[in-house]
Amino acid sequence: MIRTNELYDLSHTAARPLLEKTEYPWEALAGIGDFILALGPTLPAEEYDHPAEDVWIAKDATVFATAYIKGPCIIGRGTEVRQCAFIRGNALVGEGCVVGNSTELKNVILFDNVQVPHYNYVGDSILGWKAHMGAASLTSNVKSDKRLVVIHNGGEDIPTGRKKVGAMIGDRVEVGCGSVLNPGTVVGPDSNIYPLSSVRGVVPANSIFKGPGDVVPKEQM
Repeated sequence: MIRTNELYDLSHTAARPLLEKTEYPWEALAGIGDFILALGPTLPAEEYDHPAEDVWIAKDATVFATAYIKGPCIIGRGTEVRQCAFIRGNALVGEGCVVGNSTELKNVILFDNVQVPHYNYVGDSILGWKAHMGAASLTSNVKSDKRLVVIHNGGEDIPTGRKKVGAMIGDRVEVGCGSVLNPGTVVGPDSNIYPLSSVRGVVPANSIFKGPGDVVPKEQM
């Protein structure tokens, strides 16, 4: 379960036109910035402010004064961007999201109702509907040897052709505090990651990741 239509319900993101063209979600990473630049000017002026070049923020979103937002960026309706959040650009943040204190975003799609509320780094990643990252959990988006990222799906290796790929996190995934999602990690919908985990490869849907080699289906718990 690593294809776009298997990981995500596309009705919960403004990025649907971008993502529905892809077989695998990481194929959308290269187009996030251009997609935002095309979508932003079409947003209704009565619903969205345009406070800076290439930045659109819903009027009912809450953005703390200490947050830094660089375009291209869209912040959806009802979203909260808390103190000292650092949004570096190419960030499409959905409705009802929480971008927390000292959280850093770069080249990301956050579906509606995503929470990255405390000291998170999310780069070159896509987080599905109602996904939640616990405090200090992060995505690592560059391999230590700087080689192109490959998705390891059991015995199948899928080249991404990209140096930077973080994590593709499915709908309703829970990532435990202090966890690291290594480059090219894919987590299927409704799965849970134990706190302090180091995750690589593909975690199946409806699973609990306790550690490398220790992944169990939820129905067995």
